[in-house]
Amino acid sequence: MAVNKRIKYLLFLFILLFWISGCVILGFSINLKVSKNGNKIMYEAGPFVDLQIAVGVIIMVLGFLGCCGAIKENRCMLILFFIGLLHIFILLLIVGILGAVGEKEVRRKPWELSERRRKLLPLRDQNLEVQTYLQKLQVEAKCCGLINGPSDWGYTVPCSCDCVDTTQVCQSADGRKVYSTPCSFMGKPAAFSSAVLMLFGMAFTMTLYCQIRKRDANTT
Repeated sequence: MAVNKRIKYLLFLFILLFWISGCVILGFSINLKVSKNGNKIMYEAGPFVDLQIAVGVIIMVLGFLGCCGAIKENRCMLILFFIGLLHIFILLLIVGILGAVGEKEVRRKPWELSERRRKLLPLRDQNLEVQTYLQKLQVEAKCCGLINGPSDWGYTVPCSCDCVDTTQVCQSADGRKVYSTPCSFMGKPAAFSSAVLMLFGMAFTMTLYCQIRKRDANTT
């Protein structure tokens, strides 16, 4: 049985993009780590940034194994990539589920927010560096605020919250439409989306692995 070249190169393309995403995550996380400089938001997110660095390294290693396994049709590398992808898939599901449950708890019992997070509000009282970072994040992620939404800024909501994408959930504030989703929530749907993509990656990997195994069995 011959190996399906279309599946082989589709898998290689998927793994290459997977590896590139690991490089981006690692580079972005290292940049955040070395440029905190008094940024309270980044100080609070310190453990999360460390986790991102670890994830970036793991993705890069797995991506290398997967690319080599797909091109060289190496079963050992492919199965190692599959196992690694499966572990990341499970972790992403856990993060997504816990994040969704945690978000509901925060909205149901807002008074139970930790004192450390409360000190960040209102965001308009943070220094210029923090506000600049948050406003850039809000434009890119199409969100507003960190915990509750636009109200996190206090009586003045910045223009970076303006709802320019009407496909997003928006609300009225300061006489204009602004994004209503807090930026801390944006990573949770992303976790589920990444998990779905990894399902396809695992399916392609196992399909190619089985084809290589059958081919090798027929040639021996």
